[in-house]
Amino acid sequence: MDYMERLRDLKGIGEKTEKLYQKLNIYTVGDLLLHYPRSYQVYPPLSNYGDLKPGASVALLARLKSPAKVRKGRRMDVTLATAFFGDRSLELVWFRMPYIRSQLAVGEAYVFYGKLEAEGRRLKISQAQIFSPDKYSALMQQPQPVYSLTGGLTNNNVKKAVQTVFDSGIRLGEYLPQEILEGNQLASYEWALKQIHFPIDFDHLLRARKRLVYDEFFFFLLELGRNRLDEAPEENRHPITETAQMEDVRKRLPFDLTPGQKQALADILGDLSAPLVSQRLIQGDVGSGKTIVAFLAMLACLENGFQAVIMAPTEVLARQHEKEFIRLCREYALPYSVVCLTGASTAKEKREIQSKISEEDALFIIGTHALIQETVEFRDLALVVTDEQHRFGVRQRKILASKGQSPNVLVMSATPIPRTLAMILYGDMNLSVIRELPSGRRKTKNAIIRSDKKKSAWQFVAREVLAGRQAYVICPLIEASDVSEDENVMDYAQALKDFYGDQITVGLMHGRMKSKDKDKVMEDFASGKIQVLVSTTVVEVGVNVPNASVMLIENANRFGLAQLHQLRGRVGRGADQAYCIFIDSSDSEEISRRLEILVHSNDGFAIASEDLKLRGPGDFFGIRQSGDLDFKIADIYQDADVLQMASEDSKEILEADPRLVFEEHAGIRSFLERRRQEVYTNL
Repeated sequence: MDYMERLRDLKGIGEKTEKLYQKLNIYTVGDLLLHYPRSYQVYPPLSNYGDLKPGASVALLARLKSPAKVRKGRRMDVTLATAFFGDRSLELVWFRMPYIRSQLAVGEAYVFYGKLEAEGRRLKISQAQIFSPDKYSALMQQPQPVYSLTGGLTNNNVKKAVQTVFDSGIRLGEYLPQEILEGNQLASYEWALKQIHFPIDFDHLLRARKRLVYDEFFFFLLELGRNRLDEAPEENRHPITETAQMEDVRKRLPFDLTPGQKQALADILGDLSAPLVSQRLIQGDVGSGKTIVAFLAMLACLENGFQAVIMAPTEVLARQHEKEFIRLCREYALPYSVVCLTGASTAKEKREIQSKISEEDALFIIGTHALIQETVEFRDLALVVTDEQHRFGVRQRKILASKGQSPNVLVMSATPIPRTLAMILYGDMNLSVIRELPSGRRKTKNAIIRSDKKKSAWQFVAREVLAGRQAYVICPLIEASDVSEDENVMDYAQALKDFYGDQITVGLMHGRMKSKDKDKVMEDFASGKIQVLVSTTVVEVGVNVPNASVMLIENANRFGLAQLHQLRGRVGRGADQAYCIFIDSSDSEEISRRLEILVHSNDGFAIASEDLKLRGPGDFFGIRQSGDLDFKIADIYQDADVLQMASEDSKEILEADPRLVFEEHAGIRSFLERRRQEVYTNL
């Protein structure tokens, strides 16, 4: 079997199943192997009477008392069963899983695994996993992979497909030079791939992960370095000078720019007036005021007769920029037009907007990925701004920049990266940092609560909402999983609707929805039609809703601190006091201590640094950071030592062999060529 073979050629995968995998961007056998587990299930020993702790995950050996029943509901089917655990009965409940009934036989003993609920002598587990005693005994011996899924695919489906690939005898070869493998004590590629999916134990898993993390960093930095070799310094064809209008706008702002904003703006204006084209990264914490800095920089270009463009990762965010830029132009009587091009624009709108972009000078241009279409041509582009840098690939940024005559590039990111790491990842850019929050913004009040106290959090949310404010609720999953007890938006939204009744409007949003549907939900939330929005992390980068005062995050222990801080930044943008509630469902004191960092600090950079200090080698289960350049498995925080290692190695190779023509680098060339062939390339 070959790495580039279609998934449909794999035994057991037909046309229908293939389409399900494609929803996960899995088209080939290689894509499947690179669909790494998102976490690992570690099954505990069987519980006895003395181990029963409500709220904890337990494995109970119990015998089925009577046939399971399916109760048909208006909103969902509920499967009910009762089993005996010693002399105590165990109530079992499954939602939207009617097929469970056929898997259970009266009088048979099963191991039921899940979160225990207890009221007196009454025991209950919802959404329990079911195993034969022998099967469970085998599972306890090694970590079990847990994959990201889509509707119609189970975790077992993916496990079987991956196992089939390895059973086929696929040979993956080795592409890193032997001296790198030995010098860094890295495992072979083939061994690492097998162990990341089916680890013998945690030591093997950690070793496998180190190799795959290294690969991601190494090839990212290698391609970044090769791009720099091809980029000779270019003359700045759009020299910018400050004008009286610019100074007037700055003076008339209803607030003073923070020291960080002032310095960032000065840095950008210095770049725009320099003899050579520049690229600059503006790192600013959530809510630090990067957008007004970008507006003033773009205004400088328009004042000098040039165009400027800002590309946002979502339609909603692009429209928010459009609305804000139009308001600023009106408020300060600026004689400039604002256009916004998105994928949702009609054909007629696209033609009209593209005509303006190609013909008009001094134009504020806003858009999404639609801006990089071949049909979009700029008249005289001086500045390219990408908002939320981590949402765009390097190639997307380059494509947009290539549409102008050597425009300057400004990249904005709210991901708090320590300076040492930023210099490695963005070494081709000048760096400006905005650390302070604008004056007048209140610090968000934070709290950590246990999952068995969540209803008190729901009541707090209700009080805020009934007082006229709004709330976000974040869950890690879209729907109930066969391998995870984490909360999911489907069931959670329904639970909140049942809890609040008609007095509060609850909305639902997740990444599997169509873009237009997500945009509609966000519009309804922004307008106040939805009072409580239950969502996955797709709101991490989203529209500004000043009336939202509460952020409730379920299973907060499952997220990295950088992402939790990013999510928290969705609230506290208005005049009201903001609150963030982290619900911790873990049994780990270490994870709880890490969450405490968020309670004591609202500074994203300080949080990142503290988190970096606390992390130990291999401390990654359930703590995945997000938004960090979209690596599949690497994490720039916890893997900082590997990042440094890969940085040194890639630099050494490029200094000795910039075109990778040496024989010892044949494997690297082959890998890069194969990657360019992959159908899911980031374009």
